[in-house]
Amino acid sequence: MRSPQPSFSNPVPAPAGWRRWWRQLPLWLKAAVLPLLGGFCSMTLLLVALRLLPLPDESLLDPTEMDAADGTTLAVWTPKGIRAERVPLEVIPRWLQEATIAVEDAQFYHHHAFNPLAMLRALWVDVSRGRVVQGGSTITQQLAKNLYLSQDRTLWRKVKEALYAMQLELHESKRTILEQYLNTVYYGHGAYGVQAASLLYFNKPVQALSLPECALLAGLPKGPAFYSPLTHFAQAKARQRVVLQRMVAAGYLTQAEADAAYHAPLHLATVHPPVVQAPYFTTTVVREVEQRLHLSPDALYQGGIHITTTLDPLLQQAAERAVATTLPKDRPLQAALVALDPQTGAIRAMVGGRDFATSPYNRAFAERQPGSAFKALLYTSALEHGWTPARQVMSAKTTFLYDEDRLYTVHDFGEMYARRPITLREAIARSDNVYAVTANLETGVEQVIDTARRMGITSPLDPVPSLALGVCPASPVEMARAYAVLANGGKRITPYTVEEVRAPQYGVYQASPQAVPAISPQIAFQMTDLLTSVLDSGGTGASVRRYLHGLAAAKTGTTYTDNWMVGYTPSLVCAVWVGYDDDRPLTPQDAHLAAPIWAKFMGTAQQHLPYTWYRPPAGLVARTIDPVTAKLATDACRDTETDYFLVGTEPRATCPLHPAQRAPLAPGPWWRAWLGRWFGRA
Repeated sequence: MRSPQPSFSNPVPAPAGWRRWWRQLPLWLKAAVLPLLGGFCSMTLLLVALRLLPLPDESLLDPTEMDAADGTTLAVWTPKGIRAERVPLEVIPRWLQEATIAVEDAQFYHHHAFNPLAMLRALWVDVSRGRVVQGGSTITQQLAKNLYLSQDRTLWRKVKEALYAMQLELHESKRTILEQYLNTVYYGHGAYGVQAASLLYFNKPVQALSLPECALLAGLPKGPAFYSPLTHFAQAKARQRVVLQRMVAAGYLTQAEADAAYHAPLHLATVHPPVVQAPYFTTTVVREVEQRLHLSPDALYQGGIHITTTLDPLLQQAAERAVATTLPKDRPLQAALVALDPQTGAIRAMVGGRDFATSPYNRAFAERQPGSAFKALLYTSALEHGWTPARQVMSAKTTFLYDEDRLYTVHDFGEMYARRPITLREAIARSDNVYAVTANLETGVEQVIDTARRMGITSPLDPVPSLALGVCPASPVEMARAYAVLANGGKRITPYTVEEVRAPQYGVYQASPQAVPAISPQIAFQMTDLLTSVLDSGGTGASVRRYLHGLAAAKTGTTYTDNWMVGYTPSLVCAVWVGYDDDRPLTPQDAHLAAPIWAKFMGTAQQHLPYTWYRPPAGLVARTIDPVTAKLATDACRDTETDYFLVGTEPRATCPLHPAQRAPLAPGPWWRAWLGRWFGRA
């Protein structure tokens, strides 16, 4: 007999409707629904949080800063621009707004921060090309990056960009986002925002831009350096055509209007106001940083980099003042000045022209004929190959035979010859050309070129007799580098402008100056001693000695088109060039302007950078000679000079024209000869 079934007084209730529905779902469908529900909830919470949280502070973005050696700020680049001026959207031409939307984000008014189709299309192109070719960023994403983020390409940065873009769309209207974008986007050459770009490229306010000009500007953000009309006009025009066609596709223009805009002439601005201090120097710094860290031309302008330079602000002011107060205002003469530390090569001051705003070309790197300023290198080579300060050459018009059958006649400036044998010191002081060509041919032109190369001249040098007269062009930077070898005791240095660069995305760069032996300390001292005569009475630089406050070594140089003064103290080397950009001949007045620029600047430098004058190294002996006979002077010689000789090369015979009444003159303390020449008694 079957047992009776138990009875329950409170049976289990049936599941509720939604629970019953959930239990009836297949397992695979449950696995799909759960992530969707979780994602929906998470997205809802994220959107609420982004809407409640305030937008980040734009000032948190680190700018790119460039400092002088003493910490003084030279330039600051941020996404707000060097001279940014925000303008309301109502002022910005409709053409510029439509051109920007058409070429950057055609669905701007129809998406919420992202354009999925554009992102997928860009991803497909990038994958098919094997590299990043297109970006799928919307205007909102680009604005978020410009306002709040650095330019490094990392996954975390892209995530933050997406979040900030969503937050922007939740907080701001489309018009506000477009206005912010147009006021912050980078248009090249340090110009951020449409107002700065309009002034830079067309020298007019943004509201005055025409359709062709708006289309050109709208095409720049994709590649400001590549599409700049100032440097790549053909590429800029090609990009302008792309923008106009996109405007046609978006319905903003007819094809006829686009064609007319493309063929309309563009009147680019020719005057670009300087936007930083020491503009010739800072542009050199930018180029050096790009080369050292392998940066793109626009990377510096995107923020996050700190640059410490070699510039001395006081010396830079002195250099600019010397040029401005010396060059005449009634003719278009140009000048360049380079001053550097002879021990390291650190450039302390640089002027590349009289006005960066009207001519940004940096003449400090322009190769021009150095004229007699090259003779310091020539005589360095001669001393290396057996010449001594007592070597005499007849100063008179001379025709030289070289290469067995070729003739070369040498003239002195103004046909002003001594018409007697002169010593090396006098040849340097009066800049005698006959002496120079003689030394060039007897030393050997190839040997002279070798010495110049070791001293840092990299420009082409022709093995011809006229090499001695500086006919082969060299730049002021090169000449300063070569003279630094004499100033530092014989070591070749490399000029540079950047001491340190700190960039999170690129690492840290620090300069490591190196000095390579080029000539002996004895030869360097001999040449320095001889070059002081240029500033003595009778020297070609004597007229500017009044600007100086102590000893200095220097050499002048003049050709038909170029005027030079290059010289130094133990703490600073300075090269100055004066001439015309079109190589027109110098007037007699023009041909004497480099020396006062050099002396005015060096006078300030002598007070700013005190120094102790050189002492002769071991291996040299001082001898006082009669310059007429180049023999040891006696107490009966009226004119004397004290020179330094390598041991064993000094003269031993006494002056035959002035027999000694007592014993031959002893050289005496080394400083007595300096003081005698300095005050004109030698």
